[in-house]
Amino acid sequence: MKPLCWLAAAALSLSACSPKQPSPEPAPGSGTAAPAKSGKVEQILHKGNGAEPADLDPQIVTGVTEHHLIMALQEGLVIEDPKDLHPIPGVAEKWDISSDGKVYTFHLRKNARWSNGQPVVAKDFLEAYKRMLTPSLASQYAYMHFVVKNAEAFNKGTLTDFSQVGYAAPDDHTFSLTLESPTPYLLSLMCHTSWLPVHVPTVAKFGDPYQRITMSKDGKGGAQGNKWTRPGNYVGNGPFVLAEWRENEVIIVKRSPTYWDAATVKLDAIHFHSITSQETEEREFRAGNLHITETLPLSKIDVYKKENPALLKIDPYLGVYFYRINTTKPPLNNRRVRRALAMTVDRESLVKYVTKGGQLPAHSLVPPDTAGYNGTARVPTDIAAAKKLLAEAGFPDGKGLPPIQLLYNTQEAHRIIAEAIQQMWKKNLGIEVELLNQEWKVYLDSQRTMNYQICRAGWIGDYNDPNTFMDMWLKDGGQNETGWTNPEYDRLVRAAGATGEQAKRYELFQKAEAILMDECPIIPIYFYTRVHLQRPNVKGWYPTILDNHPYKFVWME
Repeated sequence: MKPLCWLAAAALSLSACSPKQPSPEPAPGSGTAAPAKSGKVEQILHKGNGAEPADLDPQIVTGVTEHHLIMALQEGLVIEDPKDLHPIPGVAEKWDISSDGKVYTFHLRKNARWSNGQPVVAKDFLEAYKRMLTPSLASQYAYMHFVVKNAEAFNKGTLTDFSQVGYAAPDDHTFSLTLESPTPYLLSLMCHTSWLPVHVPTVAKFGDPYQRITMSKDGKGGAQGNKWTRPGNYVGNGPFVLAEWRENEVIIVKRSPTYWDAATVKLDAIHFHSITSQETEEREFRAGNLHITETLPLSKIDVYKKENPALLKIDPYLGVYFYRINTTKPPLNNRRVRRALAMTVDRESLVKYVTKGGQLPAHSLVPPDTAGYNGTARVPTDIAAAKKLLAEAGFPDGKGLPPIQLLYNTQEAHRIIAEAIQQMWKKNLGIEVELLNQEWKVYLDSQRTMNYQICRAGWIGDYNDPNTFMDMWLKDGGQNETGWTNPEYDRLVRAAGATGEQAKRYELFQKAEAILMDECPIIPIYFYTRVHLQRPNVKGWYPTILDNHPYKFVWME
């Protein structure tokens, strides 16, 4: 495979790249405010946040965009240390673990409050977790609770008595959970949004709390989700409260006066700017309207490296960029076709000449050294073998194979990567590929309903353990969305979850990942790095492998 030099040559000049001093007033029409004023530093963080969020219900959403926002509005029993993300006390000021590692008892702070002034009590977590697991809500992240005794049975409807699920609230300030088996990563798991509480009485004011509000019928997005997540309605228990939501423009959160640790919070507000275009976001950064961007155009990486390296951040990031394959319909229900496609991607050229942000080529699913796990199964790049497989599937040199549609959400980087892979499949396999882009919410819906053939995807670890990448491919897994299932894969991953012995767990994961890479319901492309721009006056924002940054520890200087 020739290197993709045409893309390297396409890097744009950035002669006007030098950042301006922050503007004293909002840029007209930009919907942004000045990051800082002269004299006293204004404690308002302006952050690029990608696409317009689908919703702000922590028990419904699945995207990184939404995660960034919800972490400002809600707080769980456990939160993350800002420097290395190890679990530290949140609503729970401490916890006890039984000698067999199966029972965790959390002791809640007596001064924890919801934003409506009511105390946060153990029953709130009990009700929230019942909602999370209720089948009618169809939460895609319900499986994050399956480590808890009988949680999976309740979620799948084989158990209807929630009192049999391993949660208990013996008094207002004690909450306990009983696990199916010892789970060494439980406290890290509990930092995820799916473990955050919601104020169920507030949700109930605006409809049945156990029913999912789906996307608008026209499929074009717009206002959606439960009304409880709108400003004026939202009740949270985090360091910030929802103040304003201007769709496709900005979501503003302000410091919460009821937060138990309000004295630690330094920021007065955070403006999360919805900016889909990477080019627009980079221009807003240069104009002084953003302190932090969500991404950076691929064409600008080399320029910032040369001209403004202090503004460019390339951090480790526990994630994998991949393509999902809908395995339920011909011709992609054929393993040999899927594997031929996977073996024709020149990942080394992609990361060297296209993404250029220090990413690593991904020939497997789990990023290297995830909590000490290194997968050995690989999808090789082998064009000759791929051509042979395609011929064996009945499509020699791609003859007889109808055009395949590749879906990606609207973003320049996804388009460029898709075009490069489109060329690889055309040149090496003779396969015609049609590219289709959709706006974020529509794309999510197409993926969830499997209305696609091949679909761009990414998965950022929810916690630092290989299980966060492995359990999503279980049969009926909420995030699977490929139609693929393999009983032996399920058995291996479940067996890994039933043992607390790390060596044994990792051995089982190795075998499971080998099955996944052999059958290729997904095509791994590269392992992420976090590439973005950040102004030096943002403090308390440390590089972390999950790109989580507890906002109560962030300030402007």
